[in-house]
Amino acid sequence: MSNFDCPFRAMDKLLGEVKDKLPVIIVDFHAEATSEKMAMGRYLDGRVSAVLGTHTHVGTIDAQLLPRGTAYVTDIGMTGPVDSVIGDDTEAVLSRFLTMIPHRLSVGKGKTMLNAVLVTVDDGTGKAISIERIYHEVD
Repeated sequence: MSNFDCPFRAMDKLLGEVKDKLPVIIVDFHAEATSEKMAMGRYLDGRVSAVLGTHTHVGTIDAQLLPRGTAYVTDIGMTGPVDSVIGDDTEAVLSRFLTMIPHRLSVGKGKTMLNAVLVTVDDGTGKAISIERIYHEVD
């Protein structure tokens, strides 16, 4: 991938445009690398209410309040089938890996899960008060 701005500089620019207008700012950082997400959380700590990582579909157990008042989690996780490979039918994914032949993947079936976080924020300061992971399965 090329021709993309640095996400850290992009956030500086965006925050410069909205910081005085919005007390509560939630950042959904859609990135592959956990280190990038952690670095962004630390970089924005105290400047935004929450940095919530997404993309990998696998919820992490590191929900926390950072020192300057930003709620953080590396990956919220997905809502979808439990018996799957990040939501896709397991057999189809295994076939793709074993044969290296690309083909459309179908959604897995069966019991589903909900991954989420509940962030409580002080409306006046924009600082996070708490972050709580939510995981629920339904048949």
